[in-house]
Amino acid sequence: MGWLLMLIYNAFCMVLFRVFKIPLTRWTLSTAVLGGVFIIGTLLSLMNYQHPYSAVSRNYFTTTPIIPDVKGRIISVDIKPNTPVKAGDILFKIDPVPFQYKVDSLAAQLKTLKIDLDRSIALLKRNAGNQKDVDAARAKVGDVEGKLGNAVFHLKHTIVRAKDDGYATQVFIHEGLYVVSTPLRPAMVFVNTDSFIYVAWFSQNNMMRLKAGSEAEIAFNAIPGVIFSAEVLHFVPALAEGELQATGNLLDVSSKLQAGRVPVTFKITDPNFLEYAGMIPGGAFGQTAVYSEEGAQVAFLRKILIRMSSWMNYLLPFTG
Repeated sequence: MGWLLMLIYNAFCMVLFRVFKIPLTRWTLSTAVLGGVFIIGTLLSLMNYQHPYSAVSRNYFTTTPIIPDVKGRIISVDIKPNTPVKAGDILFKIDPVPFQYKVDSLAAQLKTLKIDLDRSIALLKRNAGNQKDVDAARAKVGDVEGKLGNAVFHLKHTIVRAKDDGYATQVFIHEGLYVVSTPLRPAMVFVNTDSFIYVAWFSQNNMMRLKAGSEAEIAFNAIPGVIFSAEVLHFVPALAEGELQATGNLLDVSSKLQAGRVPVTFKITDPNFLEYAGMIPGGAFGQTAVYSEEGAQVAFLRKILIRMSSWMNYLLPFTG
């Protein structure tokens, strides 16, 4: 941001020298340079501390790998890529015939075993049988009932449904493809629409000014020249750089240590955001400015700079 302020100051000095016809001497030039260093340095110091800015911001979302509960051959794909679906809508279907055969077979076995159980009970009542036969028949009925319930569960889950509202992106499955029930080979990736959250990564010296409810502004690279109002939700109270896990090695600090940035979540409150939401893909990059209650005199400068950075995205995307 410093170079934007320097350009503004240089333009101001040029106008000042021309309008008032100030002669260009080493004293006037050195005064202009030193004055610029002092003014810009003071403004930047106040602005950066009182109104934190992050050039590393992103729109994050969670995905759910769709893993069928049964394996089999796909007979139909009922969705289109990137088309919104509701929870419970059908994603695809697996051939149910083998599972139906299993259900019918176990149902027939269960019917026969129940008849045998009734006979064993009747014989016991007439003292022509024994309790052991009844218990064995009852155990067989319970075993087949459990297998039948499992088979019905598998048959029901040959129809794969969406668990939440969202959409599937990059759908590569097709009719005839054989899918398996293993975490290593999901059939597709499902994007949860309710999971989108905007996170900006701030330097740790900004923590004193990052408070929940503070006013903020967000500029997306995907929409140059447009600024959205937002508010701070909270900061994540753990950094990846401080994570420790049990391993067979002792900690080694000989390698270069990184301070790490603090992730802060935001809620976009701008009523005009819905108009542009469809133009912002998940994972979109952006910039974020937070306006604290302190140093309100230099807040206007931060607002000007974030707008100028947003306009620069017309020509050169700002990547921090």
